[in-house]
Amino acid sequence: MVRVRRALIIGAGIAGMQAALDIADAGYEVVLVERLPSIGGHMHQLSETFPTLDCAQCILTPRTVEVGHHENIKLVTYAEVEAVEGEVGNFRVLIRHKPSFVNWELCTGCGLCQEKCPQHVVSRDFERGVGERKAIYTLSPQAVPNKPVIDAQSCIYFLKGKCRACEKLCPVGAIDFEQKPYTTEERVGAIVVATGYDLYPTAALGEYGAGEIPDVIDSLAFERLLSASGPTAGVVRRPSDGQIPKEVVFVQCAGSRDPELGVPYCSKFCCMYTAKHALLYKHRIPDGQAYVFYMDIRAGGKGYEEFVRRAMEEERVLYIRGKVSKIFPQDGKVVVWGTDTLSGKAVEVAADLVVLATAAVPSEGARRLAGILGLETDEQGFFVEADGNM
Repeated sequence: MVRVRRALIIGAGIAGMQAALDIADAGYEVVLVERLPSIGGHMHQLSETFPTLDCAQCILTPRTVEVGHHENIKLVTYAEVEAVEGEVGNFRVLIRHKPSFVNWELCTGCGLCQEKCPQHVVSRDFERGVGERKAIYTLSPQAVPNKPVIDAQSCIYFLKGKCRACEKLCPVGAIDFEQKPYTTEERVGAIVVATGYDLYPTAALGEYGAGEIPDVIDSLAFERLLSASGPTAGVVRRPSDGQIPKEVVFVQCAGSRDPELGVPYCSKFCCMYTAKHALLYKHRIPDGQAYVFYMDIRAGGKGYEEFVRRAMEEERVLYIRGKVSKIFPQDGKVVVWGTDTLSGKAVEVAADLVVLATAAVPSEGARRLAGILGLETDEQGFFVEADGNM
C-alpha cells in the first residue's frame, strides 16, 4: 500500500488551526476543511480569555493569518466532508463545497457588496441574535479568507427575483448567482477531527423563557456584547431596547447537570467564563450589580480559584448558591426566581439582563461525521476515545 504523507483536519477552530500549523511546520501537507465561510471557530466570537484577560483576537489573529498563508496548508472553507474510504495511510476523501454565489478567485474582499446590500438580517450564527449582518456577508471584519458569501434564504434576488445590487456594483464581476454545489477529492494518510462544540439551545429551556425573552441570552451572545468588534462595539446594552443594564444575573449550569430537562454532565469551563463575564461587566459598568447563581464552583486550573475570588472580592459580584427555578418578563424587567440553598430562603431579582451559561454540546453534524468516519459516539453525541485510558 502506498502511504500518503498528507493530513486532513476537519474543523478550523483554534484547535484545528493549531494542529494544522504543527503538522505543516513539520514539513507535511495539510488539507484544512471548515464548514463555515471563514476560520477561527468560537474563539473568533470571544472578547477576552480567562484567567489572564488576554485579548482573544491577539491570540487568534496571528494563527489565522499564518494558516491562510502557509505553503503547506490547503484551506478549504464553506465545505464539508461527504465521504471517506480507505484505511490509515491512504484515505480517499470526498469534500462537498457549498455555493457562495461569489467567485472567490475574482473577489478582492473590498467589501463594497456588503456596504451596498440593502437587506439586513439578524445574525443568529456569529452574532448569536444580538446583531445584524447583510444578505451578503463575511463572519467578521477579520475573516480569513476575507471573501463574502450570499445567504440564499435572505437574499432579495433569491426570494423575489429582484435587486442584484451586489452584482451591479462589484468592480471585478465576482458575483455568480448560478453557482451550484460541487465535490472534490483529496488523498490523505491521516485524519484529525477538531469539530468543536455548540451550546445547548436556549429554546429548549422552557423555565428560562424558551429563547423568547430578548433580554435572556446565552454566553456567546454576551461575548459579542463585550467584544470591541461586536454589534455594540464593546458597550454592554440590552438587546430589547439598547439601554445599559444596571443589574445582570448570570445563571450557571443552564441545561447542564440536569438529566431530566437538559444534559447530565458538567461542561467544565462554564464556571470560569461566567466569572470572566461578571468581572468584565463590572469593568464596563462599574456602578452595575452582577449576580451569579451557581450549584457549586469548579475552578480546577492554575490561577482559576484566584480569578473567581477576584470577581467576588474585588468586583463585589454577588454569588448565590442555588438553582434558578423560573425566569419571566415583567414590567420591562426580567424577573429571576431562585432559592439560596445556604440560607434556605427564596430569592427574587428584577434584572435588566440575564445571561445563561448553557451546556456545551457536540457541534452540528458531529453524529453524521462519526458515521462517515466509522467512529463511535456516546449517548450525548460526543466522540468516544478508541482507548478508554486516553
